[in-house]
This record gives sequence, structure tokens and C-alpha cells, in this order.
Amino acid sequence: MAIRTAKAEWNGNLTEGKGTMSLGSGAYQGAYSFSSRFEEGAGTNPEELIAAAHAGCYSMALAAGLAKGGFSPERVASSAKLQLLKTDAGFTITTIELDVQAKVPGIDDAKFQEIAEGTRKGCPVSRALTGVEIKVSARLV
Repeated sequence: MAIRTAKAEWNGNLTEGKGTMSLGSGAYQGAYSFSSRFEEGAGTNPEELIAAAHAGCYSMALAAGLAKGGFSPERVASSAKLQLLKTDAGFTITTIELDVQAKVPGIDDAKFQEIAEGTRKGCPVSRALTGVEIKVSARLV
């Protein structure tokens, strides 16, 4: 499999500094700051990128699981909410909630939920995030 890369640079102290992050593919480059990470300031943050990666991974993995189960998904759309909380150990990603909508002809809800739960446990980003509570709300549309 391929090796993926990304870069980040931070200039200055924690609260007044600023930084940039970029993907090795060149598909994304963006600014981040204390404000964009721990408050509601403009820019991105590492956690937002993790949430995007998880939503993307889950959508692809669910489509693969559905196909393996003999179904042909027309559409799988996932959104992720990642919660970053200050704990005794410091700032910690505690929960990721995936909200999933899928259009899958010929599947009943019970089978869909079974495959969605297997995907929650098995998608590569979910496996990388052990120790984080991952919740999935999946529905057919």
C-alpha cells in the first residue's frame, strides 16, 4: 500500500503563534491557530482533518462492506463530529459521531445496520482511533 504524507509548521508561542498544514498530494493547504483549534476562530485544525478522514474512510469502507454482502450502494454520505475535551490528561479526542445516510437498493434495515456496525469496528481510521468512542447513526434513504 501507499505511504501518505502531510506537513505542518508552527511559528510562535502556543496562544499567539500560527501555523500551516498541507497534504503531500497538494490537495489541501490551510492555516491553523490556537483560536481555530481551541476556540471558534477562522482556519482549520488537526481534529477537523481527522474528522474528515474518518467520514471519508467510513463511507468507502461501508460501500465495500455492502458490495461484499451482495448489495450495490448508489450513495453513502457520512459526516463526522469530533469532540475535543480538556481532561486530566490534557486535551483529548473523546468521541467521534458519524452520521451516515445511504441509498442501497434491495437491503433491509437489519442487514444494513449489521454491515454499518461491522464498518464502525473495521474501517482503517476507526482502527487507528482505538481509545476513542465511535458512535454511528446509520440510516437508509
